[in-house]
Amino acid sequence: EVQLVESGGGLVQPGGSLRLACAASGFTFDSYDMTWVRQAPGKGPEWVASITGGGAYTTYADFVKGRFTVSRDNAQNTVYLQMNSLKPEDTAMYYCAKGVGAPGYTLPRNMWGQGTQVTVST
Repeated sequence: EVQLVESGGGLVQPGGSLRLACAASGFTFDSYDMTWVRQAPGKGPEWVASITGGGAYTTYADFVKGRFTVSRDNAQNTVYLQMNSLKPEDTAMYYCAKGVGAPGYTLPRNMWGQGTQVTVST
């Protein structure tokens, strides 16, 4: 059974940083691209970033380029999202997902974890 468990969310002030983690199990982790998706209240899901199975290639949504970094540790079956220079508009539930996403494509919900809440506010 595929399990994805996100952690690391919380409340942070604008300009601050958070590091999200997603622990994966139930599949051969390093064989799959992984993706971060977010969804703000009342809005549709947005693709944030993806990373290839070996970790060599990453892609980002324009609205996080230069601020967020996706990485993975295949020995620990974990994918990370380092978020810097956070803005109030980054407030959302963040999910990791098994597979590769793209602008306008956030993967089926049954490929997502349960999510971790990120709130950027004073």
